Amino acid sequence: GNIFAQQPSYFSDLDETLPTVLQVFNNILHKCGLQCEGASAEPQKLEEKVSVTPGNMPLQELKDIVLYLCDTCTTLWAFLDVFPLACQAFQKHEFCYRLASFYELAIPELESAIKKRHYEDNSVFADLWRRISHSRKKMVEVFHILINQVCLQPILE
Repeated sequence: GNIFAQQPSYFSDLDETLPTVLQVFNNILHKCGLQCEGASAEPQKLEEKVSVTPGNMPLQELKDIVLYLCDTCTTLWAFLDVFPLACQAFQKHEFCYRLASFYELAIPELESAIKKRHYEDNSVFADLWRRISHSRKKMVEVFHILINQVCLQPILE
């Protein structure tokens, strides 16, 4: 059996961890100068108003964000793929809605920034494009797992 079957209290640990996972998406939006619906609308300091966008941020920062996103999406997908029972906990935190909002806000911005930027080295573009495409694919797959587990499986059972 898996570790959750052995130790049911891990479900409450998972429940407590999910706001942190959601915060990862909010942090990425914040770094890109985008704001998510339903995100804690903390008042911004006036000097923070310098609008950084994926299009004008330093290349290293764009690379870091894309890597961070790629790692996060891949890890999330791998976790839900091997442990679909966790979907209930994700759903409690409106994860589908939050993921869809994030996708809508961030992915077009990041893709556009990657395409429009001038690169000294084309392999940097190729790598960024591969990673953002992979992130996008994994987000859609995470969404599918969640919808399947939370909405479709209960109907079929």
